[in-house]
Amino acid sequence: MNNFKTRHTMNRIKQLSLFAFLLLINAGCQDILNQPPDDAITSDEFFNTGNDLRVYTNDLYEVLPTKSVYMQDAESDNILGVSASARVEGTRIVPTNSGSGGWSWGHLRKINYFLENYRRVDDGFAKAKYSEIARFFRAYFYYDKVKQFGDVPWYSEVIDASDEALLKKARDPRALVMDSVLADINYAVENIPAEKKLNQITKYTALILKARICLFEGTFRKYHELGDHERFLEEAASAARELIDSGAYTLYTNGGPDQAYLDLFARNNQDMTETILAVDYEFGKRTHDLAYRMTAPTQGRWGLSKVLVNSYLMADGTPFTAQPGYETMEFYQEMQNRDPRLTQTTAGPEFSTYGSEDREPVDLDITRTGYRVIKALPAKGPEWGSGGSFNDVILFRYAEALLIYAEAKAELGTLSQGDLDITINKLRDRVDMPHLIMADANANPDPYQESLYENLESGANTGVLLEIRRERRVELVNEGLRWDDLMRWKEGNIVEDPINGIYFSGLGGHDFNNDGMDDVYLHDGDASGAPSEVTALININERPLTNGTSGNLQLFPGGTFEEPKDYYYPIPKEDLTLNENLEQNPGW
Repeated sequence: MNNFKTRHTMNRIKQLSLFAFLLLINAGCQDILNQPPDDAITSDEFFNTGNDLRVYTNDLYEVLPTKSVYMQDAESDNILGVSASARVEGTRIVPTNSGSGGWSWGHLRKINYFLENYRRVDDGFAKAKYSEIARFFRAYFYYDKVKQFGDVPWYSEVIDASDEALLKKARDPRALVMDSVLADINYAVENIPAEKKLNQITKYTALILKARICLFEGTFRKYHELGDHERFLEEAASAARELIDSGAYTLYTNGGPDQAYLDLFARNNQDMTETILAVDYEFGKRTHDLAYRMTAPTQGRWGLSKVLVNSYLMADGTPFTAQPGYETMEFYQEMQNRDPRLTQTTAGPEFSTYGSEDREPVDLDITRTGYRVIKALPAKGPEWGSGGSFNDVILFRYAEALLIYAEAKAELGTLSQGDLDITINKLRDRVDMPHLIMADANANPDPYQESLYENLESGANTGVLLEIRRERRVELVNEGLRWDDLMRWKEGNIVEDPINGIYFSGLGGHDFNNDGMDDVYLHDGDASGAPSEVTALININERPLTNGTSGNLQLFPGGTFEEPKDYYYPIPKEDLTLNENLEQNPGW
């Protein structure tokens, strides 16, 4: 049975009264909303069969995100929506209510209760499989908490309501928590069956999660100078390499270089070629609103940042920013002869919607920057309506393992050309791009990319690390990983840079597809001179240009980022009051 479809079957299983104070963590985390109802059943009534364990762990999938993974890049320097997010602006505040702002522990309560009670079942196979899956979810839960808060209290057991010491314990050191996370995910990797299940946790899901966790922790420790980073980078490389060597997955290539990358995300139903874990959506049963957010003028208005667009290579493998006059290229010119992923991520000059051959009119009302996001945009029609989309959302895919392996090896100083050939160059093969040559990259680091990452020190692998970061940004854009990348690389200062959009040489008409007719008309309040064929109007009083009547769309002047404060989230005020042993994160 599909776990994502059945995750709500646990509605009939109310958490037990014994469960009521299971994890009133820190500060009490004593929010009544996280307590179980009075009619909860007892463990004796439920933990009896292998099927009980399966049903219980189905509910643990609530730990994972769903459609939000395709929205989170709008809270980074990759994509700008209707407005910049609070964390990009630097305007986050300390939340008040207990359990708010991410400091919530309800999911952990469910996980630990399961791990204390599953042994009641006689089915050995079910006990092994589902206890491992519960450990997977605990690893994911704590990884997410450490990313946000750093030190957090580690709980591996049900807490008795009278245990004041545990209820009001201080935060445990990051090192202890992450060692415990590593133990959990290692247990999951070693014991979950090596099956391919599109919507269920398997050994392969555990491997890619382990690789992601260890890359984050290893690079965070390295760039934030916390120590012991090599161990985590080695674990990241090892997990990614095990997944690669398993041969279970490969890259999705249907449709060829000009279609495969787009098709991977826009199709309604995922398969297990490249996709390791996906959230299942189905017409009439479970839908989402991502297409509506991508196409309605009043919704997301998402657009790629100019800096991101500049990062896509030319088709011959050279940097776009090495082209003479790249700063003042207009839309049609800058889109020519580029990495094919560019126009499979943003609407290019010949853009037609997924599944159609008809060129779509230029519409800049649905994108702030002018670089309209089309990655994961399904076919035009009812799916574009509010709540009408049912294309599956990818949570983990094989391409990430390739990127993790290359980056971990490069950060360790053990990367070889052979490593690049089985990772980065496989990604480039999919879109028919030239291979990354390690010696060439290190001999000639790209100065534009170098200017983006102030904390990347010069060294033997600087050039290739910059290219791996470029490849990661381009390949994984709009998949919710960019903010975490900036945090682990200690590059939060990037959010202080402006987010700009398309370049315009001046007021008047602009031909976006080189067909001899204007598509966009810029004006300063009077659009009466716009040609009849124009499909997009821009008033520079509402969307100003960097140089007055010419330049890039000037949309966000840049936020503020305070170190070390903004690398972490604040703990709610009520939690600090309820638990005097908690300490607030620095600067908050």
